[in-house]
Parts: sequence; structure tokens; C-alpha cells
Amino acid sequence: MLLRPGPAAAAASPIPVASSSSANHAVAVGVGARSLRYRGVSVGALRSPSPQVLATRWRPRRDTVVRSDVVAGGAAAAAGDSTQALSGTQLSEYLQVASRFRGVCFYLVTAVAAIFLFVAMVAVHPLVLLFDRYRRRAQHYIAKIWATLTISMFYKLEVEGMENLPPNSSPAVYVANHQSFLDIYTLLTLGRCFKFISKTSIFMFPIIGWAMYLLGVIPLRRMDSRSQLDCLKRCVDLVGKGASVFFFPEGTRSRDGKLGVFKRGAFSVATKTGAPVIPITLIGTGKLMPSGMEGILNSGSVKVIIHRPIQGNNAETLCSEARNVIADTLLLHGYGVH
Repeated sequence: MLLRPGPAAAAASPIPVASSSSANHAVAVGVGARSLRYRGVSVGALRSPSPQVLATRWRPRRDTVVRSDVVAGGAAAAAGDSTQALSGTQLSEYLQVASRFRGVCFYLVTAVAAIFLFVAMVAVHPLVLLFDRYRRRAQHYIAKIWATLTISMFYKLEVEGMENLPPNSSPAVYVANHQSFLDIYTLLTLGRCFKFISKTSIFMFPIIGWAMYLLGVIPLRRMDSRSQLDCLKRCVDLVGKGASVFFFPEGTRSRDGKLGVFKRGAFSVATKTGAPVIPITLIGTGKLMPSGMEGILNSGSVKVIIHRPIQGNNAETLCSEARNVIADTLLLHGYGVH
């Protein structure tokens, strides 16, 4: 027989009673509670958590805030990287524009200077042919002024080993690495009366090509073996008559800035005439005006190193010695060699 619990019994029950009308349910729960107690399970474990426990369980986790800070910091860093990348791109574009502008100014200056100095060359040319047909010292002096005026406004030039240069009265065979269009300008500042070897097409350029003719520059058609043979014969003839000649033994400008293989033509001239070989290393011209990018002029400096003269009777040996000297110097300054 089931009895309805009174108010006191309902208040003492470990499980709260929703209403007095659910007596059967309350008694059943009470019986269940007693059976749990008898089986070793505490009735307290079935009680609702206290407010303090709930507050502890629902307390905000600190690591969530930390992760939010990390995400925010990462977003800020990413934004900073994007800003730096943007500023780097803008700086690169600015440098490119500045290099193009410097290139335009360079050609403008050299053209204006060439016009006035070409007039001086023409004026003294008859006297040069009469008294100094082979060396043409007056013409080379004017060319030195032209080159010095041009490059002094755009890059700093340092020359090392001037004591190794023979006087203009002593013929020699000069050889150097070839990096840039600026090599000719740089070498003309040395003030030596050597004859360059140049492509025949350049002689067609107004003013510059005409000035090269007055200087006695030797024309060459690269793919013509007969022209190459005539060029070497003329070089031997000039050295025999007291003039000096200048060769770029690589044959052309380096595309990657590395020293290329030397051809033996210059050294054959030296062995046939007994003239000394003067190796010269050019450093920095390829960075200022890279081969194939003659429309720009970067900022920087150029260094010319003049090495001690080399003499010998074997063209192959002279070629190897001269190249080793130049290659070692380039490697010392961080340049590559093929």
C-alpha cells in the first residue's frame, strides 16, 4: 500500500518534487534513491551542481584569448609583409626609371661632347697624318677628354697599376675582359694610343663612327675569315711601326658577367712582333650597363686593374697566362669564370 508523502517528507526528499500531484513518481524516485544508496552509490552524486561549480565550469578559457591575440598578431604581420612587399616593388620600379633616365642623360652628354670634340679631331687630322700617322696621339688625347667628360658625371672610376703601363712610345698588345659598352669609354681614359678592333657596322654611326675612323680603329667583319686574317696582319703592321693595339680576347661582351674563353689572335700578334702583353681587368662596367641593356645606366663605380706585362714566344702560353691573371682578379672580386 503506497502512502502520499506529506509536505515535510517532500521537503526532505533528495530529489526535488515538481508538484504534489506526482506522488507516485516521487515515491518511485525515492525508492530508486534508496536502492542506489544500498548499492554503494551516493545520492549526493545525483544532486544538481552548486552555483560555484557552475561558475567555475563556465569560466572563459585564457588560451582562447591567447589564440585570438596570436591570430590578430599574425594578421598584422601579414599586413606588414604586404606593405613591405609593396614598398619593395615601388622601390624597384623607381630604380628602373632612374636607370633609364640616367641612360638617356649619358647618351645626351656623350653626343653633345662628341660633336664639339669631333670638330677638333677634324681640324688636327691633316697634321696627324703628316707627323703621327700610326700612333695619332693628338686624336687619342681628344678621345680621352671626351671619355673623361662623359663618365665623370655618371660613375666613379678607380685605376690601379698605372705604373705597369708602358709609355706611348713603346708598342704593346693590350688585352682585357669585355663586360659592357662602357669598357671603351673606361679604357680611353688611360691615355694610351692603342687601336681598338671594332665591328664594321659601328663605323656607320654618325659622329661616333667617324671619330673611330679618325682614331685609326681597325674594322672587322666577325663572320668573315678573310677579314679576320686582314685584321691580324694590320695589327702586326701597326705594332711593327710603333703603335699599340687593343684586343678583347673573348671576342664579344659577356652575357652573364663571367669571363669567357680567350682566342689566340692577340697573342699571335705579340709573339710575331715581340711586343709585351698588358693584361687589364675591368670590374663593375657590366653592373652599370649590362650587355644587351645598353638603354640603362645603373649607379655604381668601376675599377680598372692594370697587371704587369707578360712576354713570351708561345701564343698558347701567353694566352693562358693572361687569362689566368684576369680570371684570378675577377674571382677575388666576386665574379665568375667559365
